Amino acid sequence: MSTTATLGAAGEQAAADYLTASGYTVVARNYRAGRAEIDLIAQQENERLVFVEVKVRSDLRFGFPEQSVTPAQQQRVRRAAEQYLLATNWRADIRFDILALTPISEGFRIEHFEDAF
Repeated sequence: MSTTATLGAAGEQAAADYLTASGYTVVARNYRAGRAEIDLIAQQENERLVFVEVKVRSDLRFGFPEQSVTPAQQQRVRRAAEQYLLATNWRADIRFDILALTPISEGFRIEHFEDAF
């Protein structure tokens, strides 16, 4: 596994742990619908489904992690979310969040952007 893939996998696990510690239940990881993928799908207090895009950057030379979620990527996540909602017959509220992670000495610095797109 490449260094980038290893960093991404560690970041995704840290994001899942963060959500769990914040009271969410992670219901799916790496959900795929065609070419689109949703990193994490979490449920908040049994009333809202949250589709989470996880972005990890090893440093900030090329900008903040959250800035790399392009409109095209947002559209792909929305399409995958539609497929998930149809497959699970979900009828309650939904939200799209971004978790932006950067490594620090004891893990990751995590910023949670609720209702990001």
